[in-house]
Amino acid sequence: MRQELMSLPKGLADDVSRNLVMVARLIDEDPEGAYGYSRVALRLASRVAAVREAAGFAAYVNQKYSEALAEFRAARRMTGNVDLWPVMADCERGMGRPEKALDMAGAPEVQKLDKAGQVEMRLVAAGARRDMDQLEAAIVTLQSPELASNSVQPWTARLRYAYADALLAAGRAGEAREWFAKAVESDKDGSTDASDRLAELDGVEFVDALVDDENDTEAGAQDAVAAPEPDSDSDSDDDSAAEAVTAEADGSPDAADGDVKGDRTD
Repeated sequence: MRQELMSLPKGLADDVSRNLVMVARLIDEDPEGAYGYSRVALRLASRVAAVREAAGFAAYVNQKYSEALAEFRAARRMTGNVDLWPVMADCERGMGRPEKALDMAGAPEVQKLDKAGQVEMRLVAAGARRDMDQLEAAIVTLQSPELASNSVQPWTARLRYAYADALLAAGRAGEAREWFAKAVESDKDGSTDASDRLAELDGVEFVDALVDDENDTEAGAQDAVAAPEPDSDSDSDDDSAAEAVTAEADGSPDAADGDVKGDRTD
């Protein structure tokens, strides 16, 4: 990418580089923000392949599949590179054309991909089969030497997870559990939710202790509000009644009048 940017004037290259850095920084946590920076870079340097590729990925994560595919195609034309072939096929899936994705999975370009790219293409093809409700075909598509290998590679967790998910969709829960467990073993960086899926199959229910503590605190607060407070008016009435009785016994006319007025019925 640096070499591509060197073809631009110095100031322009710096501006484009800053926007591409922001795309890379935000694409996972703030996809919309990344997309905005990619559009700026695209306006500044649309003839740079790295810019078209970055714009494609920013559109892809925002599910703008038609736009992403156009950018990936442009980048591929500029470089002649086939690395984007799997994600281009996945864009076809996103646009509701799984048959086109399957056609791409059988194209000669796939043979030019490295091992990671070929595994990615297999994942896309299996997804296309599932889009077409061909569950058993999806399972067969994922069965490969890479799936059977005990060696853990960057793609291993995702491949095992996809296989387990396809098995579960086909009603083969026992096998699915086995492969979710294998996905957990290989998922060292938590790139999938395989552990949650495995726990769900085992009937394990997680309880959020923090939420429970908050509920206990709220219940305690409600109890405190509901606790009876001393009735100051009642105490005052009791004191007044006691004073009236004492005054009546002493023959006080004011107190006696007050007591009679209080009992009068018209």
